Amino acid sequence: DLVLIANNPDNPVCKVMDYGKYLFEQAKREKEARKNQKVIETKEVGMKLTTEDHDLNVKTKNACRFLKDGNRVKVIVKFRGREMAYQNQGYAVMEKFASLCAEVGQIDKPAKIEGRNMVMFLAPKKN
Repeated sequence: DLVLIANNPDNPVCKVMDYGKYLFEQAKREKEARKNQKVIETKEVGMKLTTEDHDLNVKTKNACRFLKDGNRVKVIVKFRGREMAYQNQGYAVMEKFASLCAEVGQIDKPAKIEGRNMVMFLAPKKN
């Protein structure tokens, strides 16, 4: 078969080849490329506004492990009852969490309020 490779108006390139074999090879290359792709998961780390330092350190250690594995991390601070009045403390907790994970991750989406939760996304650092 005569196959048009490059449809350049000045200099079109054609090739004589087995078209079925060409399509098969192309599909095989695409399948191999899809197989080698890594799916990025999003892991969640939840805490409350009143989470103590030791618990926060445990959660940051887990989040750093997730980031080292190449996953994104969704950090959630849950507000209960009247805690919604202290959103600035929630931002402080998020900043502290982000600074503890700064060596392996970076802020992908900054902290924002969603209902009664404050949500922030961390992504692994690019080398």
